[in-house]
Amino acid sequence: MAVDPIPSELLYRACDTSQFEFATTAELDDHTGLVGQERVLDALRFGTAIRRQGYNIFVLGPDGAGKHEAVLRFLAGAAKKERAPSDWVYVNNFTTPHKPVALELGAGTGRLMKDGMDRLIEDLKVTIPSILESEEYQNRRQSIDEEYQERQEQAFEELRGKAEAQEIALLRTPAGFALAPVHDGNVLKPEEFNKLPEEDRKRIEATIQSLQKELAETLERLPGWEKEHRQHIGELNKEVAERAVTQSMCDLRSHFEGLPAVTSWLDDVTQDLVANIGMFASGGGEGENDEQQRVMAAMQAMMQGRGGGFAQSDPFRRYEVNVIVDNSADARKGGAATSRAQDIADAGGYIGGGAPILYEDHPTMANLLGRVEHMPQMGALVTDFMLIKPGSLHRANGGYLLIDALKLLREPLAWDALKRAIRRRKLVIESAGEYMSLVSTVSLEPDPIPLDVKVILLGDRYLYYMLSNLDPDFGELFKVAADFEDEIDRETENDIFYARLLASTCREENLLPLDRSGVGRIIERSSRQAEDAEKLSMVMRPIVDLMCEADHIARSGGAAAIAAGHVDEAVEAQIARADRLRERSLEMITRDIVMIDTEGERIGQVNGLSVLSMGSITFGRPSRITARVRMGLGSARVIDIEREVALGGPIHTKGVLILSGYVSGQFLPEIPLSMSASIVFEQSYGGVDGDSASSAELYALISALAEAPITQGLAVTGSVNQLGEVQAIGGVNDKIEGFFDICMRRGLTGDQGVLIPASNVKHLMLRQDVVDAVDRGVFAIYPVEHVEEGVELLMGAPAGARGADGHFPAGSIFARAEERLAAFADNQRRFAQRSDESASSKRGS
Repeated sequence: MAVDPIPSELLYRACDTSQFEFATTAELDDHTGLVGQERVLDALRFGTAIRRQGYNIFVLGPDGAGKHEAVLRFLAGAAKKERAPSDWVYVNNFTTPHKPVALELGAGTGRLMKDGMDRLIEDLKVTIPSILESEEYQNRRQSIDEEYQERQEQAFEELRGKAEAQEIALLRTPAGFALAPVHDGNVLKPEEFNKLPEEDRKRIEATIQSLQKELAETLERLPGWEKEHRQHIGELNKEVAERAVTQSMCDLRSHFEGLPAVTSWLDDVTQDLVANIGMFASGGGEGENDEQQRVMAAMQAMMQGRGGGFAQSDPFRRYEVNVIVDNSADARKGGAATSRAQDIADAGGYIGGGAPILYEDHPTMANLLGRVEHMPQMGALVTDFMLIKPGSLHRANGGYLLIDALKLLREPLAWDALKRAIRRRKLVIESAGEYMSLVSTVSLEPDPIPLDVKVILLGDRYLYYMLSNLDPDFGELFKVAADFEDEIDRETENDIFYARLLASTCREENLLPLDRSGVGRIIERSSRQAEDAEKLSMVMRPIVDLMCEADHIARSGGAAAIAAGHVDEAVEAQIARADRLRERSLEMITRDIVMIDTEGERIGQVNGLSVLSMGSITFGRPSRITARVRMGLGSARVIDIEREVALGGPIHTKGVLILSGYVSGQFLPEIPLSMSASIVFEQSYGGVDGDSASSAELYALISALAEAPITQGLAVTGSVNQLGEVQAIGGVNDKIEGFFDICMRRGLTGDQGVLIPASNVKHLMLRQDVVDAVDRGVFAIYPVEHVEEGVELLMGAPAGARGADGHFPAGSIFARAEERLAAFADNQRRFAQRSDESASSKRGS
């Protein structure tokens, strides 16, 4: 059952650069598809095509896989084929000002309406005052005024004539009109009046009293005449205003024919303009010249809950148009449309002429649903429809909205708010303060806007499955999962696709092109990152970082392209920057602070291999594993010391129980085992988890049972099942290199190496110095399929197979182990027999 070392050519799969027909990636076209992501493409095609409730998309995959860019690249093509959605505006509600009206307009016409209303008001500010100052208007106004004055004067003149005929004068005083007796054309003074005979005084008083009644009746008719006067002026102004407003409104109306809601609102505007023509007169018009009075009236209206006051004192503000969604091509080229910087805009964020694509980088409740802002005025907070601000759901309406799922869940109330909007299929602006009853400021109740948006959440798999399990609404609202592949097959076709992907990255990041050797080395690093020589990693963030650092090295050396040597330097620099902890770990082992033997033999002691991850760096670290055995009482018990002190994780505990099962099934199958064993990771203080050391623990246990020494120049990794089969583990490259570094520092003896599961051979992408050492024969890597193979390598003797007679071959490791277990069983029986005899003698006495 001899196991041969793995030949050096299988330890590292180099990229065959002869398959590339280019000199540098500058010659390659950009790659616009998704390499090896057919499942994702099918999901995206389905999710974007189906227009039924709840078929939103969750894109799941590892961080750094380029999900955002890939989805945006796909949507850029799909969105261009769709029509641009409607514009939406908020306008004043003239009957209920605290409920602004939402109007749907054709794509790109919202700005047209806003500009048209602005021009209309500006035109009327010029036209109406000129009409009011025209000779025709002044003559007609003067005629109405003169008619009123003449009517008033005539009434008082009749009363004055009647009074004079009776020697009574009608006087106009600062306090009003008064009647007084007259004698010889002069008004009698009080003392003169009192000297008159009583009969004359009574006659004059009766006359004045009669005339006083007539004066009162005349004065009572004055308000009616004034009302008629104002009515006639109002009719004149209305006639003038209707002619001016209707004429100015014709051009604006012509752009919105066929939109009943818009034409109805324009009718309301016309009526309000006609009713408030005085605003256009100099000084602000009738009743509008007192600034403070207008502000106080606005505040009073807000306090009464009518929302009729405007946040600005400009009386013309109520005719403005608040463009919430602007789908014109010019608007999409800049401003809020490109909300994830230039890279998303270039990848297709907000495409002119098609459906909008938007990425919300800060998905708060307000940023999603919009908000109503307030402004302080005279110690109070006031608002109006012009202070309604859109959210990303408004701007993406009719298109696609991308949100990072983790960011969304971190924002209070945002997740529930998004679900409500999707379920209602309409946008209702909500305030977090009002929702939680923290704010009592009177606000607006804008009309809801119909919502037709495809929401695309992006997150990792753990988050997707967590939401699926914990939120019943999630499966109802996000029915399409687009699951990104972490890896793709490393084959010629994909190598060429990958080279095109690297070419696109070089252009996007403004990097030097890669030559063929550079592309080959990046592909090799991608396989190392995937921990599989037959795969390429699709987690592109580390690859892009490596390319940027290689570009810096190449430019510093004046190179025209990035070559393999530049990539190697960048890798070494990355390791050196983050290598302090690894160096300290190696130093502690080489100084014998942490005890690891790389030479000699020990019973019940083996070198296990583990991987430590510290931030961006991962490295392999050997650990001494020891086992001790003795006779047990009645059953086989393997004590996992790590578990007993709560340093062992559940997977590690499972591995120990599995090796216990293997021992119980392999030795003395018909006799109860009487063994007590303990297994521990020596000098381990930070916890242990995973089952990748279970085979090493089993070898230590078998060594202790058989009292067969283990070669300390070999280290072991691999999990084991109850049948003794060695199973694949992760981090095999780091583990091998970690033990190699220790051996290298102490000096390679030629007898050192690592036992790995045979199924891990395809994952090997080892450092060049390790490959060279294997090639020189001073280090070896052994592929192990079964425990028996590992036993023979580690203990230098055959493990042994149970023969037809039911026994292992004499002298084999398993025979020695079984003999030890049999001796334990015999000793346990004798011990039990002596105990029974002792107990019987005590009962007899």
